[in-house]
Amino acid sequence: MQIFLSAFDDIPDPRADNARHDLAELLVVAFVAVLCGATSCAEMAAFGRAKERIFRDFLKLRHAIPSHDTFSAVFRVIDPKALDAAFGRVLAEIAGLLGKGDVIAIDGKVLRGSRDRGDGGRTRMMVSAYAARLRLTLASVPTEKGGELEAALEVLGLIALKGKVVTADALHCNRRTVAAINARGGDWCLSLKANQDSLLSDARSCFGKLAPDHSVARQEETGHGRRETRTATVVSAKGLAEHHDFPRLKAFGRIEATRESEGKIQSDTRWFALSWLPTPEVLLATVRAHWAIENALHWQLDVSFREDAARNRKDNGPDNIAVLRRRALDVARRDGSKSSLSIKLKRAGWDDEFLLSLLKQLPET
Repeated sequence: MQIFLSAFDDIPDPRADNARHDLAELLVVAFVAVLCGATSCAEMAAFGRAKERIFRDFLKLRHAIPSHDTFSAVFRVIDPKALDAAFGRVLAEIAGLLGKGDVIAIDGKVLRGSRDRGDGGRTRMMVSAYAARLRLTLASVPTEKGGELEAALEVLGLIALKGKVVTADALHCNRRTVAAINARGGDWCLSLKANQDSLLSDARSCFGKLAPDHSVARQEETGHGRRETRTATVVSAKGLAEHHDFPRLKAFGRIEATRESEGKIQSDTRWFALSWLPTPEVLLATVRAHWAIENALHWQLDVSFREDAARNRKDNGPDNIAVLRRRALDVARRDGSKSSLSIKLKRAGWDDEFLLSLLKQLPET
């Protein structure tokens, strides 16, 4: 537990000097509560009181467990970027296991229940960088006035990209994103759609010149009454990087997917801009890995942590509690037992020994 206290000590505390509760201790209680299923500040306070005996084994708690109003007030004022960076230090050794060619998926997720009419009704979103193989959030940044693109650029600046492959949807297929990834030594596989109409047109033209024996890769999956076949092809984009002022553009990828379910057949074609010339098999694997951010992160946040139902709305509160949910998911995933994530979270709340085992699995620094 000392690793969390040490990391949280580095978070700037904007409260008055006479604040009663130690910030690092308050954050530990809140994080452990979220790890055990708490979804609001009221539940954090209730959980803390129920588990106060356990917390006193490693926290001083000079003024007992904070009230729900105190949790709420703190989360409204602390910096969510500093909170996420503190967790990044806790999980740095795990993030260090990233290897060459690992996929880092970039995507945003709307915090649906956080819209505050008093704040102009703006939609809040967290943009995350997700290590697909490790199933680990590397960094998260809340969107501000610049929107998802600006937040994604900030996220990219926070993580080591050398030797890694960054994947993202068509919003991020632009020169600024490409330049940011290039500058940090990463490769990229970016979805290509009509927002880059000229580039997409040239990509389609390149595929129109394929030889009959051009290399392709096919992948077929069946399950849940559905059969899906994906066919991947990669072609060189020689000369088009300069023509489109798209630095390090090396190739285009195409994946044609056919889904058959209940006698109905659906087909679609997806296009990708690539900074290297992978084999079709590697393209399939890279694109498939990108979907981990949807299936293993965003879906779990809604199903296991009820993020879409969360009603934190004021100031930095929604962003900070969203950070806690993402990092609680990271910690729960370190457990190697075969139980579902939902069961692990419930078990952590029921079984003190299991809870402590989750917290102790992280390396002390």
